[in-house]
Amino acid sequence: MTIVTAFPRKVHELETVWIPMPDGVRLAARVWLPEDAERDPVPAILEYIPYRRRDGTRLGDDPMHAYWAGHGYACVRLDIRGSGDSEGILIDEYTKQEQDDAVAAIAWLAAQPWCNGSVGMTGISWGGFNCLQVAARRPPALKAIIPVAFTDDRYADDMHYMGGALLNDNLNWGTAFFAIMGRAPDPHVVGDGWRETWRARIDAVTPYFETWLRHPFRDGYWKHGSVCEDYGAIRCAVMAIGGWADGYSNAVFRVLANLACPRLGIVGPWGHTYPYDGIPGPAIGFLQEALRFWDHWLKGRATGIMDEPMLRAWVQHYVPPCSHHPERPGHWVAERAWPGPGVGASVLHLNHDGLAARAGAKRVLTACSPQTTGLAGGEWCAYGLGGQTPELPHDQREDDGKSLVFDAAPLDAPLEILGAPVVELTVAADRPVATVVVRLCDVAPDGTSLRVSFGVLNLTHRRGHARPRPLKPGKAERVRVQLNDCGHAFAPGHRVRLAVSTCYWPIVWPAPVAATLAIAAGASRLTLPARAPRPEDVAVAFPPPAMAAPGLSTRLTPRIAQRGVDQDLATGLTTYTVMRDEGTERIEAIGVDARFAKATRYSIDARDPLSARHANTMTLALGHDGWHPRIEARTVMTATASHFQIEADLEAFDGERRVFARSWTRSVPRKLV
Repeated sequence: MTIVTAFPRKVHELETVWIPMPDGVRLAARVWLPEDAERDPVPAILEYIPYRRRDGTRLGDDPMHAYWAGHGYACVRLDIRGSGDSEGILIDEYTKQEQDDAVAAIAWLAAQPWCNGSVGMTGISWGGFNCLQVAARRPPALKAIIPVAFTDDRYADDMHYMGGALLNDNLNWGTAFFAIMGRAPDPHVVGDGWRETWRARIDAVTPYFETWLRHPFRDGYWKHGSVCEDYGAIRCAVMAIGGWADGYSNAVFRVLANLACPRLGIVGPWGHTYPYDGIPGPAIGFLQEALRFWDHWLKGRATGIMDEPMLRAWVQHYVPPCSHHPERPGHWVAERAWPGPGVGASVLHLNHDGLAARAGAKRVLTACSPQTTGLAGGEWCAYGLGGQTPELPHDQREDDGKSLVFDAAPLDAPLEILGAPVVELTVAADRPVATVVVRLCDVAPDGTSLRVSFGVLNLTHRRGHARPRPLKPGKAERVRVQLNDCGHAFAPGHRVRLAVSTCYWPIVWPAPVAATLAIAAGASRLTLPARAPRPEDVAVAFPPPAMAAPGLSTRLTPRIAQRGVDQDLATGLTTYTVMRDEGTERIEAIGVDARFAKATRYSIDARDPLSARHANTMTLALGHDGWHPRIEARTVMTATASHFQIEADLEAFDGERRVFARSWTRSVPRKLV
């Protein structure tokens, strides 16, 4: 990593700029601005998220925004209404109010004397989502966006549901949102009334995950903010960024295929992080590449960026499975368009004796997996936190042994794939509600099994997510399971493996009753997006990572990242524990100590899906002279055959004095999930 200290334009930083909204609410922004911008106006780049610009994302904001500002941009990190130091109340993700405020903020930025009237927008995760959502509103000044680690489909491809099955990340993220939204503004910014503002925020907090749980189908709630409902609404230029280890690897491919505006895509090996700090590596010079994009669309400079292939992607090679990889071996490839003309279909049939190019005799094979199948799956979304954070899938043989497995013969030549594998099954279930999980693995000659991709389908959603229907027990039906997009090169001597299971704990909440699936071997198939090497591949190259200097911080207590599985042989209960303690860090520029800690425990009996239990605890604390707010949150979810049972507790402390406590108990009907 290169730290850049000299830039074409000198930059000064504005710690707090208030941006007025039409209803009188003020949003708090931090701004990096070329010193001579009022004499020589520049485009603005907006990042708009609720994670506290002053003391939440500060250390990550400095390297990126100061870099672009030094190259002639006004970079604006804006707190969403009701978060950080912004006024108002935040009631949910991706609301219309959030979009309205963004449209107003863009108009305000474009009208400033230091702005030349052109605005770009960027962000990761929430910020990537709302880049697209705001672009679909078409504010006149917004000329280009760079969404990172995002989705275009809030129902089918976010952390709530996958293939119509409930993800445990619904509660994981819900717990974090539950706690984050109750945090206090900083009195150094908002003044003596901070306690009243804080109280209004925590009074408005609710278990948001209950709302998400009450919408198990693709309805209007999820369609709002899903730009896939109308890709044609987006007309500005888009550079879409994704990572294979991230939970949001699919959207880059969909937006490239469906948008009509100028667009580019880059997918690397990274987790949920910016590519200049990408883990697993290799990281790339993302800030330089983004600068070429900004210069082209916001300054009208000929940078050559739009002459690049539409898609540049890292095709991963086999590596021994491990829960953390600092680097992933592989190579870059390029496609001039997507879907790429060089990507074809390689079909392998699921036969009773394995995968083969020709369909074999028709036989019925059954699968009924133990409820502990999935313990080798790692996180649904790897955050790429660095160090030795154990987030990635490890050796799949344990899960393979609990699944129905189809192996191909050892390859005699390399097989490269890029895109979404698809499995078509002729399948019957013995229950009205059942789940099928499909994993694609690369099996090395020594037998180790590396997960390449996976897909999930709640079979009641076999005809779509809007109007699921129960299964008719014993009736065979044709279903399609699309796996996550992937880029992988299978080496000669390795085997392609397809593993089919009926559950995937703790990534997916189990169906209410353990189902047995009858799969028609000889009448089911796997289609791989096979790809031949192309001349454009060798030309793909990125500069090494570079950034502006990060802000100074002092670590007061160490980070702790742990993951472990414990089996009680007396009760049959298996407990999967994840500990993520970021410790306490002092942000020297503002003298704030910040602490984040979360513990998650999943437990289940391999024989009983109704034994599933998911519990979280979270601590969020801030502090400087005379200001020491702390949030403690706890959530628990269990289920009966007919209802989800959720409990939530929230406590707020002003120093050591508890100033707020509230508990919720809810019962939510299970609707075919």
